[in-house]
Amino acid sequence: MPHFGLIDESLDPEEYALQRARFHIRGGKRRLRQGKISVGLITLYDAVVSALEWYIASPERRSGLQIAEGDNLKDDKSVFEILKRSGVIDRSFDYDLLNTLVEKSLEQEMPDYDYRDILEYVESLMTCLGVMPFDENELPPEDPYTF
Repeated sequence: MPHFGLIDESLDPEEYALQRARFHIRGGKRRLRQGKISVGLITLYDAVVSALEWYIASPERRSGLQIAEGDNLKDDKSVFEILKRSGVIDRSFDYDLLNTLVEKSLEQEMPDYDYRDILEYVESLMTCLGVMPFDENELPPEDPYTF
C-alpha cells in the first residue's frame, strides 16, 4: 500500500486515519494514471474507508451525527449511511456503486475502464468529509515503485 513506512506510528487514531486517507488518495490517483486501474480503484476505496473512520473518530464531529440505536460505527457502509442521513454528504452519493466497482476490481484487471467519473465522485466525497483539499507536498514522499 502507498503508506507503508510513511505514516508516523505515534499519531493518534484520528490523525492516523486522516493521513492514511490522504496517502491512499495520492497513491490511488498515481496508480490510475499508470494504468493500474483495478488496484487504483481499490486504493481509492481504502482512502474512503479511512476517511470515514477519521470522520467518526472525532467526538466533536460524531456529536453532530444522527446515529440511531443499532448503527454499527465499525461498518463503513453503515457509517456512510449515517453521514448521508446527517447531511454531511449528499444523498446522491451511491456507496453501493463504489463497492460493486471495487468488488469487480478485486476479481479482474480493468485496463479499459474509464475511471474519471468515479475519481470525481471520490474526490467530491473527500471534499464533503473535509479530507480534501490538501497539499500532497506536505505528505512524505511516496516510493513510486510500490505496486
